[in-house]
Amino acid sequence: MRIGIFTDAFADRPLAAVLDWLAGELPDVRDVEIGTGGYSPAPHLGDLAEVERRGYRLSALNVSGNPLEVPEHDRALRETIRLAGELGVERVVCMSGGRAELAGAGWFPGIEEATERYLRERVLPYWQEVAALARAEHSELRLCLELEPGSAVFNTRTFEQVAECGENLAVNLDPSHFFWQAIDPLAVVERLGSRVGFAHGKDTVLDGGRVALDGLVDRGAWRYATVGRGHDASWWQAFAEALARAGYDGVVSIEYEDPLVPAEESIVEAALLLDAALKVAT
Repeated sequence: MRIGIFTDAFADRPLAAVLDWLAGELPDVRDVEIGTGGYSPAPHLGDLAEVERRGYRLSALNVSGNPLEVPEHDRALRETIRLAGELGVERVVCMSGGRAELAGAGWFPGIEEATERYLRERVLPYWQEVAALARAEHSELRLCLELEPGSAVFNTRTFEQVAECGENLAVNLDPSHFFWQAIDPLAVVERLGSRVGFAHGKDTVLDGGRVALDGLVDRGAWRYATVGRGHDASWWQAFAEALARAGYDGVVSIEYEDPLVPAEESIVEAALLLDAALKVAT
């Protein structure tokens, strides 16, 4: 395993400047994940030639969004799959999409039935089609779904349902989305095994006082954070060890979404902690 970064952390800079910074601050980090649309503003998509020219590896294309319900996101996903085929990139990070009000919401009479109908009639046919498209474009390409609440596929159970649509459907294992669902990422890695196709390094800080009053689903009870600021180095070592046991030997790509720490500081801090964790695990 090795460390990479998702370059959207520096959306205000050209990719050449991002790689210059990376070479100066973290010279051993040679893998980059590039946004290609969806929720990403895709600031570096036009500069992909810089990656190979400067001796970096393109670990993944990221097109996370809502392709089921937003036509532009669907188009971006399909175009990204074609681009991955052209470039020989083996990982596309994406989301299942869906209607938030049907994402596992079983709180009112009729909602659970509507959720299952939506899965059967909309979600599964869509991902059967997209998995087939990806298979036709590039036999080694895996579509790595990020399991985030609000999407139709947001936990282990829903992923296993959609996984039947194609062997090339995998998970982008981002622990930060599991922490605020009270899901154990280590248990998820153990359960999914080889279906873990990519991994993100991102943490979550829980506000214990708010959780006690409002629960984990309240957005004010948690925030995304720099690796190590929500869960200590021993947890991230355990995470790296779990990935290694599952046979994962790819990239742990640092995703920056910490509202309290500048991007440069956050990424360097995360990289140092993850580097130590991966060295112990491997």
